[in-house]
This record gives sequence, structure tokens and C-alpha cells, in this order.
Amino acid sequence: MKGIDFGREICGSLPAAERREWLVTNGIGSYASGTVAGLLTRRYHGLLIAALEPPLGRTLLLTKLDETAVYGGREYPLFANRWASGQVEPTGFRHLERFRLEGTTPVWTFACADALIEKRVWMEPGANTTYVRYDLIRATVPLTLTMKAIVNHRDHGGNTQAAQMSIGSERVERGLRVTVSGGSTPLYLLSRGADVAADHTWYRDYYLAVEEYRGLEPRDDHLCAGRFQAVLAPGETLTIVASTDAGASLDGETAYDRRRTREQRLLEQGDAALSRNGRVDLPWWVRQLVLSADQFIVQRGLPHDPEGRTVIAGYPWFGDWGRDTMISLPGLALTTGRHGVAERILRTFAHFVDRGMLPNRFPGPGVEPEYNTVDATLWYFEAIRAYVAAVDDVALVRDLFPVLQEIIDWHERGTRYEIRVDPDDGLLHAGEEGVQLTWMDAKIDDWVVTPRIGKPVEINALWYNGLHAMVDFARRLEEPAGPYQTLAERARSGFARFWNGDAGYCYDVLDGPDGDDPTLRPNQLLAVSLPHSPLSGEQRRAVVEACARHLLTSHGLRSLSPADPAYVERYGGGRRQRDAAYHQGTVWGWMIGPFVRSWLRVHGDPEGARSFLQPFVHHLTDHGLGSVSEIFDGRPPFTPRGCIAQAWSVAGLLESWSAIARGLEPGV
Repeated sequence: MKGIDFGREICGSLPAAERREWLVTNGIGSYASGTVAGLLTRRYHGLLIAALEPPLGRTLLLTKLDETAVYGGREYPLFANRWASGQVEPTGFRHLERFRLEGTTPVWTFACADALIEKRVWMEPGANTTYVRYDLIRATVPLTLTMKAIVNHRDHGGNTQAAQMSIGSERVERGLRVTVSGGSTPLYLLSRGADVAADHTWYRDYYLAVEEYRGLEPRDDHLCAGRFQAVLAPGETLTIVASTDAGASLDGETAYDRRRTREQRLLEQGDAALSRNGRVDLPWWVRQLVLSADQFIVQRGLPHDPEGRTVIAGYPWFGDWGRDTMISLPGLALTTGRHGVAERILRTFAHFVDRGMLPNRFPGPGVEPEYNTVDATLWYFEAIRAYVAAVDDVALVRDLFPVLQEIIDWHERGTRYEIRVDPDDGLLHAGEEGVQLTWMDAKIDDWVVTPRIGKPVEINALWYNGLHAMVDFARRLEEPAGPYQTLAERARSGFARFWNGDAGYCYDVLDGPDGDDPTLRPNQLLAVSLPHSPLSGEQRRAVVEACARHLLTSHGLRSLSPADPAYVERYGGGRRQRDAAYHQGTVWGWMIGPFVRSWLRVHGDPEGARSFLQPFVHHLTDHGLGSVSEIFDGRPPFTPRGCIAQAWSVAGLLESWSAIARGLEPGV
């Protein structure tokens, strides 16, 4: 299977190698991430970033292992650092002959004269444990490998100043125990094949280039807590284990076999679910996305449901968000054949419905969920509809139907933030001053960049679609469907107001503080792509054409037309500058899903639809390797920005591939 595999043309070029980042996860919110070059460019880079209160509480424990090989009397540094002075020293990437992904596992191949050393990094599913394995696959004499353990103990989004942290290490059987004052969770660094020595040397002023670009503090300090050393004969293996569990298995070969077996099962499920006509003919990049999809699905155990599941919105910094979870669920779980996971997510979120709303996000351990979203709840209806269409699970419909009835009731009589049905036109109103409720939710202090108060177009497309789902659910359960049918008919009639005949596409928001908003944004695509569309066939075609001509890029859709005076073509700078651009021209990868499905519905052209996915094949080899970025600049070359791996971006591609394979008919 073709995949992500680089030679010296990438590995030996520092700009190319440090731009490409890898990611491994463990299914409970923890992760490890870094660059192909091995140097740190983000505060979020590390070999063990542990979710100490899963799926959140993510804490950087092991930053990196700085390896040096001695072979044939010569010393070869295999690591690299960039310092605040601007100097890159050492330059171990110069010995990097090859980098590839085995599934989601990054593999580095270092050439030291005639010796070849392979390094792998992966995590144990369900445990805060990272394995780093070294294999001497070719040599004529033994090779000595020394690894400095560079550690920390801070929030994964913070910075460290050495003078402000009390951290130390001590010898334990087969390794080191690293602790900080205050009784925090210790880190164990273990190996059954290496000599170990404790150390306490601070390395100051690592320079994080991406944080500088983001307008944040770019300097960071880390501690060398000890050294591991081993002599490897040709064919021998050494594993270093970093864990919060003192009893973690030290058998790297067996642990890797477990990882590979699990990923093979995921691929077999994906092959069966996504292959056309039952044939296993998926291209390599679709299979890679099947594995990427798994990285976002994590545990969120509840007191009465320890097997609860949720979705991490994006790595490295997002937690689980209601909106992102429901948008992503069909692509991450249903198209990949993981129906049980989808059911668990839907049941988990039912426990968090409050006053007819799903939470927007879970801020952190011990903090109440935030309910400032209008669309997460409406996407919940679509996620349930998609699940039932795939599985025909009447039991789930029966269990969740009272929750859905309560949601409709709250929306009719009104809930938080002026979210309510307008009795005059049957449309859903949402918003009040100072609150951002739609997915275009950037807020800088008290400034809501895109408030969209009134009746947003995609919210009402989702409302109409959700009401039709309720009609179907009611009929399945032999419950009265008439009230929901009536609401849907009123919403469809009211939706006619969105059509802007002069412009040839939909208003973005109706009845806002300044009247109707004719701004050209991609939100209206949902009125075409969702199963139940309130638009006529001619209107659907016009919407798709307008978005294709003004918003479509190689990697998704711009959030605002370049012709708009408020358009910002580049995403970057400090927080205020970045957030001001976030939904004002920045390209969003997730919107390729609604666009492709809309294209199929309007044109009935699977091959044409497939061509829109081709640029993402190349993108999988850049930025977040094997995954899809959150956002991109609005101008060519559409440089990837934001999170290196975004759930709804990956889900959008998988849903698009699935829709193409099914061959959606025009007008369906």
C-alpha cells in the first residue's frame, strides 16, 4: 500500500522536515506529537502529553529523547534543537535517511555510516503510556545509543520557566521516577535493556517557531531528568517506556504487535464499509483517513456509563465539543463501519442535554459544560438520523425519542440566548448581544467577530432537516408525527424568505439587528447537502454555483467571499489578528463535505465530485501527516493553519468518499 514515505529530499531539508508534524493518540485524550526533523516548534510537542483527567487535563510529561549514536568510533547526534539565539544545534536530521508512517506510527530511519537505526513512537490504547523503540537493523559492529530524557510537567498549552518549577528525578527499578512538588502524577521512564543515570540539568530557551508565528511566547525551558544508554548488536532492539503507570509493560515488541493488530482491525472494518460493491479497492489515502478517524474518538466515562464516548475536535489543543462531535460522527464512525462507537457517542451526549440544548464544549475537569451553541443540538438530530439510516436501530430511537421531544419543546417555547421558533414564519431565531452561537464563533474579549444574531441560514436548514427526522422517528415508534410535520411545513414556507433573487443565492442571516444579511458565505450549502432540503432544484444549483465560483479552494471553502470588504486572505499573527480572520475569509476544510455532497445532488457527477478530493491526497503528506488540517489561508497556495488534525475535516472527506461510492442521485 502506498502511503506517507519520505527520503532525504524531505528529511534533509529543515524547512520541509519541520513543517511536517506527526501525531499518535491513545483513545483517552492523550497524545504525542512532533516534527519529522525532531525539533520542537510548538508548545504542544512532546512524547507523552497525558490526559490526567480523561479526556482532558492534558499535561506535558516527556518532551523528547535526545539520542546520540556512537558507531565505529564516531559520534552521531540524532536529534535537533532550535534555540532562542536562532541557532539550530545539533542537526541530527542530517542523518535522517527516511521517514514514514506505519499506520499512524511514525518511523525514522537514521543512517550512520553503514549502520541503520529505526525509531518508532506509539501509545498504548487506553493508557497514559508512550513507547519509543529503537531497532538496529543494519550494522557490522555494535552501536552505543545514549538518550537524554527531556521532561516537564505543565499544561500542554503553556510555557515553562526553569526558575518557577520544582521538578526532580530519582532512580527506581529499571528506570527513573520524575516528580514535581505538590504531589502531582509522577512520570516513570523505564527500560529493561539500558543502563540508567539520574540527572538534573535545565536546558533553557528552546525556540518554538510556530508559537512566534501565532503571536505567543516562543521560548520554553525543559529539564534533562536522566540518561539511558545501551549497546546494541546488529538486529537488537531497545525500548524506552514513558508512563504514569509504574507497572507498564516494558515489552516493546509485544506492545507494538498489539497496536498493529488493532489498526489492522480498523482497516478491515473501513474496507468493508467504504469499498464499492463489496470490493476492497480503497486508495491508500482513504485507508489512512480511516486510521486518522480513530484518533479523535475517545472515552468520556460517566458514573453510570463508564464506556461513554466522545470526539476530540482537533489536535493538539481542542477538547471535545458538542458541535464538532455531531458534525463528525457520521464520517468518523458510520462510514468506517464503527456503528457501536456511534451509538455510544449518541447515548453519552443524551445525558448532557439541558434546557433543550447540547453543550458547546467541556472546558475542563470540574467545570460545568458550556451551552453557548445553537447548532450542536440540531446536528444531534442529523447524527441520530444518519445512524438509524445505517443501522435501523429502533431501540436507540425509542430511548432517545423523549430527549428529542424535549428539545423540540424547548425550541418552540424558547431557551437560552433567545433561541426560539418565531411563530410568524416558523423559522428558528438565535442570538443576543455578546454571544456567539453558530460555528462562526470567534470572540475577542467582548467583541464577537461574526455575531450572526437573527435567523442564520444553516441553523434553519438544520431545523427543517431535524423536524423531518422527528417525523420519521415518530412513525417508526407509532407516535403522533403530525405536530412535527406541521412544524416542518411552516419552516419550509418560512425558508423561502432566505432566497435573495437579486444575488442568486441565499441570505446568510434574516431579521438581524441591521436587517437581512446578504453576505456570501458557505453556510447556505447545508440547505442543499442535508437529506431534506427546503430549496427548489433551481435554487440548489444556483447556491452550488455561487459557492463554487467565489468560495471554493483546493482545500475547502472560504468563510467569506474575497469580494467582501471584510475579507482577510491570510490567517496569522497574534490572537486578535488570528481570530479576526478566523471566519472572514479563512478556508475551512470541513466544508468540503457539504460542498461535495451538494455537487453530487445538483450535478449527479461522481467523477467530478471525486476530483474535488484530489488536492487533499497531497495535503495528507504535509502539515499533520496522515490527517487533515483545521483551516487554510484564503489565498494561494492555501497554506495549512490551525490544528494539524481536525475531526470534522477528516470526517468531511470520509463522508464525501462514501457519498461518491454510493452514487447519490440528483435531487435526493
